[in-house]
Amino acid sequence: MKSVLIAASVGLIISILVTPLAIKAFRRRGFGQEIRDDGPETHLAKKGTPTMGGTVMVLATVVGYLVAHLFLLNQDGRGVTATGLLLLFLLIGLGTVGFLDDYLKIRYRRSLGLNKTAKLVGQLLVGVTFAVLALIEDDNGDAVATTAISFVRDIAPLTLPAFLFVAVAYLFVAGFSNAVNLTDGLDGLAAGCSAMVFASYVIISFWQFGHDCGTALVDGCYTVRDPLDVTLVAAAAMGACLGFLWWNTSPARIFMGDTGSLALGGLMSGLAVVTRTELLLVVLGGLFVAVTLSVVIQVAFFRATRRRVFRMAPLHHHFELAGWAENTVIVRFWLVTGMAVAFGLGLFYADWLSFAGL
Repeated sequence: MKSVLIAASVGLIISILVTPLAIKAFRRRGFGQEIRDDGPETHLAKKGTPTMGGTVMVLATVVGYLVAHLFLLNQDGRGVTATGLLLLFLLIGLGTVGFLDDYLKIRYRRSLGLNKTAKLVGQLLVGVTFAVLALIEDDNGDAVATTAISFVRDIAPLTLPAFLFVAVAYLFVAGFSNAVNLTDGLDGLAAGCSAMVFASYVIISFWQFGHDCGTALVDGCYTVRDPLDVTLVAAAAMGACLGFLWWNTSPARIFMGDTGSLALGGLMSGLAVVTRTELLLVVLGGLFVAVTLSVVIQVAFFRATRRRVFRMAPLHHHFELAGWAENTVIVRFWLVTGMAVAFGLGLFYADWLSFAGL
């Protein structure tokens, strides 16, 4: 448990201390956010706010994880695992795609960076590589992931051929990385919601660690690989989000940019894959799903009828144009995420109770 607290604390401290340094550095170099012309007029005042703060979040997560391992190594000789490294690969890989997108926005002074094809290719390379490596078995015949679709555990009848699982995993990674990216439109919204989702995975993975079939064959145990390492990654990411939120909350002094949003969304999907809770993430990250659906519905309905369902998509902008203050939208969306996380954790615990006969 101490290692988990260390991972979260180091992620928090690095994020909260390094972010103001990044603000000064990015401001000197003119790394300011471009604002979309068709957005709410109140957002025009945010033009020029330093962006690419996601670089600090990625750094804080990686360092938090590694420092926690130094403690574990001194205590019981545990080293980094394939599961932890794969999650960090997903975080850094998608963060790099987002960094390129942010850099092009800044370089050419426009609100759009990489074109859709280039961004999808980047997500494809990272997502497919993650999925393929996750299926490689170790000397004991255990892989980081399984080819079964999961909710709280693997659903045996929904076991897929390996190539199809890789395709589904890619869609899952791309879907959630883009979902967090779409949600990152108001000060502190994506960072606060992401922190809550990562906190839920700290609880889920640590519970799996305490009820691991590899160490204790009890009713309801979990057949997952390296659950403690998963906890450390989730804890470090949670701390990084909270530390960044200190500077990103309204009025934001820095934005995470695509560097942060793509990295965080990808890490969420990776956590779901390695903990065998893919469909549960749809519940835990229900707000991200709702925001993405609002865009899909808006685009599809407009193309079919030339009319709009929402005043503006993504969903948070609809409520802004309906007269809600920005802070009101943010806090209420945080509350929705909190309720979704609570409900998702309730489903996870109810599943365990059903095996325990309670």
